[in-house]
Amino acid sequence: MDVLKKIPVREQDPKVRAANFEEVCLGYNQEEAQAEAQRCINCKNAQCIKGCPVAIDIPKFIHEVKEGQFAEAAATIAKSSALPAVCGRVCPQESQCECLCVRGKKGEPVAIGRLERFVADWYREHGTEKTAKPASNGVKVAVVGSGPAGLTCASDLGKLGYAVTIFEAFHTAGGVLVYGIPQFRLPKEIVRHEVEGILDMGVELRLDTVIGKTITIDELFEQGYQAVFVGSGAGLPMFMGIPGETLSGVYSANEYLTRVNLMKAYLEEYDTPIKKSRAVAVVGGGNVAMDAARCAKRIGAEHVYVVYRRSEAEMPARNEEIHHAREEGIEFHLLNNPTRILSDGKGSVAGMECIKMELGEPDASGRRRPVEVPGSEFVLDVDTVIMSLGTTPNPLIRSTTPGLETNRKGCLVVHEDTMETTRPHVYAGGDAVTGAATVILAMGAGKRAAKAIHEALSAKKED
Repeated sequence: MDVLKKIPVREQDPKVRAANFEEVCLGYNQEEAQAEAQRCINCKNAQCIKGCPVAIDIPKFIHEVKEGQFAEAAATIAKSSALPAVCGRVCPQESQCECLCVRGKKGEPVAIGRLERFVADWYREHGTEKTAKPASNGVKVAVVGSGPAGLTCASDLGKLGYAVTIFEAFHTAGGVLVYGIPQFRLPKEIVRHEVEGILDMGVELRLDTVIGKTITIDELFEQGYQAVFVGSGAGLPMFMGIPGETLSGVYSANEYLTRVNLMKAYLEEYDTPIKKSRAVAVVGGGNVAMDAARCAKRIGAEHVYVVYRRSEAEMPARNEEIHHAREEGIEFHLLNNPTRILSDGKGSVAGMECIKMELGEPDASGRRRPVEVPGSEFVLDVDTVIMSLGTTPNPLIRSTTPGLETNRKGCLVVHEDTMETTRPHVYAGGDAVTGAATVILAMGAGKRAAKAIHEALSAKKED
């Protein structure tokens, strides 16, 4: 075994998977997982833990995998993470725990994410212990949203005996995990199992409940909830403001992915309204853009283009997602930017005009600023355009809750350590605070908020 390289992970063949929604990455088997675990040198001062937003004891669980103690490894992870099977699949380990792995200084880092996934999948299939229901302390806490931030906060508080109720606007729990991330990256049965584990400890779930409309945060306090955590995400899409964005055939990535994932447009037995496109342009360069492009390909589009105004080096998407998209036949138009969407005269998309770009000096984000190349306009032959430019929080909660302060992007302002908002006893985390970010960062925020809520309510009880 070459200790300088990760044990390869098995994947579906690109030509086969581009036509189905089955999981792309097949994960490690027991032999592969134990071989990879042997690459860990079990550092005394483990830097990898510092790179994990939920502070999993990574060396400990990897050692347990190496020894074949998979149930013990699952228990180690569970102390810190409520969603191990999710994180093992979608967490950007390469920029967090793995980028700090000492093994990576000479060769490739230990495949921490793949090992986490193996442990979670093994325990789901072989674990026999039921989730213990802690003794209740009788204190009610409300959690708004069942995405990664809300689920983590609810799980941590539930373990401490709080009577937690999650309020979810949709008919299914999971937030972005079910409406945003495609089945081929994160199977929905995985999310459902993780959610059920949290509910088994006594957390209550109320679906089809829109906070700010069905019930307000003020009314939650009137009903006896002592604290509220807002993890409502960032579901309001951004657009470019160019001509033609109101034409039929223009989607936000949020809408498109919701139709595909939550409304199951990829299944023939579901009559989900979605355009059967011939050629699709996805505008943007993040993970959501890759998800939308790869979904469009699987739905049946002959050509799918990712249009991004910077170079590949500046793309925010994970390298793995870009690599998988290319393998599946997604075409990249880099250093190009849309200027208008063309109409067929009947209200539908008949092409997208773009202009070529070149990179100038770095902007405030540190990335080189794209500058238009005069006279370089061209038309991309497409009948569908998906805008994947980021999202901001829906204003419903802040507009119906006095005392909540937001920044210029509409994100809730919180204290960095406690995640408490400008409204006492109201906490927030995840995309509602940061704007669109990663699952694991949202989980980290949920953990910090749960800790702060517990400390505040414990102090209040003592008084």
